[in-house]
Amino acid sequence: MANQETPVDDDLSHDGEASADAVDMSNPGPDQLLLDLQDAKAKADEHWNQCLRLQAEMDNLRKRNERDLANAHKFALEKFAEGLLPVIDSLEMGVSHGREDGAELAKLLEGTELTLKQLSQVMNKFGVEAIDPVGQSFNPEFHEAMVMQPAPDGTASNTVLVVFQKGYTLNGRLVRPAKVIVAQ
Repeated sequence: MANQETPVDDDLSHDGEASADAVDMSNPGPDQLLLDLQDAKAKADEHWNQCLRLQAEMDNLRKRNERDLANAHKFALEKFAEGLLPVIDSLEMGVSHGREDGAELAKLLEGTELTLKQLSQVMNKFGVEAIDPVGQSFNPEFHEAMVMQPAPDGTASNTVLVVFQKGYTLNGRLVRPAKVIVAQ
């Protein structure tokens, strides 16, 4: 056993000490460790901030999509409501003319009134509300002035006197303005 050679470490010099290059590679100094730690913290902070921004962006996208979907559901019947408005107008005119013609049309008038009431209930159920502003102040957001007339005694200027055609909203959004006569 005495004749066996012991392996020699290439990194060791003849006097048994490690070379300077080997020390730098395997045992960095405290200054180098501090720099490496600061670099790692900076990268971790940058990645954390990116993660937070992406999470916020995803939350905003989710909320925007939910809002868009809710609006799509809320206003999906707008065209349906616009299509039914002429029916309501015709029924209202029929009721108006039926009252003028006399008692022989009493049954027709009663049926038309009931139909109009039922149709109005259905429209209200789906968020369609009538705008009938007689006696109210003119509001250009919901009323369309067809004619301006001198104000009768005791009536304030800019008051709706007569409604030619009711307006309608769907869940608060204007579908059609009320066509009105306004006091000057």
